[in-house]
Amino acid sequence: MLKNKWILINGLCIIAVSFGFIKLMPILLSIFVSLKMFLLPPDSGMLMSETPVIVDLRQDVISVKNFKSNEIHDFVFDTDLYRLGCDTIQNVKFWRSIMNLHKDSALFNTPYDRMVLCKTNIKTWSNYDLTKKSCYKDSLRNWYCLDDSARILLTNGKSFFYDFGKASQNFERGINGFVANGVDPWYAQAILMIESPNRLQKSNAGAYGSFQLMKDVARLFGLKVNKHIDERADFDRSAFAASSLIKKICIPKTKEILDSLGISNYNETDLWFRLLVMHAYHAGAGNLKRALFTFKPTVGDMNLIYTLWRTETKQFKSASQNYSQLVLAAFLEVNELFGLAPKPLNLPQSDANSETSLR
Repeated sequence: MLKNKWILINGLCIIAVSFGFIKLMPILLSIFVSLKMFLLPPDSGMLMSETPVIVDLRQDVISVKNFKSNEIHDFVFDTDLYRLGCDTIQNVKFWRSIMNLHKDSALFNTPYDRMVLCKTNIKTWSNYDLTKKSCYKDSLRNWYCLDDSARILLTNGKSFFYDFGKASQNFERGINGFVANGVDPWYAQAILMIESPNRLQKSNAGAYGSFQLMKDVARLFGLKVNKHIDERADFDRSAFAASSLIKKICIPKTKEILDSLGISNYNETDLWFRLLVMHAYHAGAGNLKRALFTFKPTVGDMNLIYTLWRTETKQFKSASQNYSQLVLAAFLEVNELFGLAPKPLNLPQSDANSETSLR
């Protein structure tokens, strides 16, 4: 009986002490925080929490009437394209010409500045033997006063591929999907315009779907890809995976690269930053970093992008160099189709639209 009384008394004491400690916890916590405030240096970051920066993800989104369906829907309109003169850059104007050129035709051009030398018919050119082709390219070098060793490229028309009417039908859906995942919708429209604008198709590297995702990337963000099902064909699921890739890998890795180069004081909505993220999306952050470190830029601006267009490494070649050029060209083309361009097109008329006969 006595033993039971002692157990009861001990239990009541434990309850009393515990209750008292709980009551004292707020007071003790206040004392602790106060000591922190007085003892830590002012720049320690413990005095007050930083106010989070709130970004309006829809700041570039407007409502427009679709030029093909006449339906009203969301559209990303980036005025920086015109403020920064992207519509006047020769490389961009070249790709706009290619986007409007029939697949039966092609443009002879120089690699880095994309100067158009002449237009030709693909079938006629393919019937020439190697000697005649070489002689014709030599004649172009002489006519344009180029070095004897200067490279001349032949780029086929891609109007069949860049079906912006079909691509635009998914703009609003992509924009809303990216915004729902907390990602800048500028990237959604950029990808939809240049990756698979005409139909779902698989690239030579194995990327598939509206956002051209590789199998491993799709699986990383929860998509099923096996011999029975490929959810990369599911627009909404692919939009989530693509926006997650940009949010969790492309943007953080791009910022890491810029930090390693000592580049700061930029906004994530800067056009050059967005284009750099697109390069990370296409080529991979590691390949982008190696390309940037070949010339080590010290300032973040469009000149960084223009230099990247002329930079080549083992894993950053023509397709990677062209990627942001295609993004700019596509934005400008679509703006024109939607009647949003602030000034008339300034495409090269004499070179791009006049066919030079092959003799």
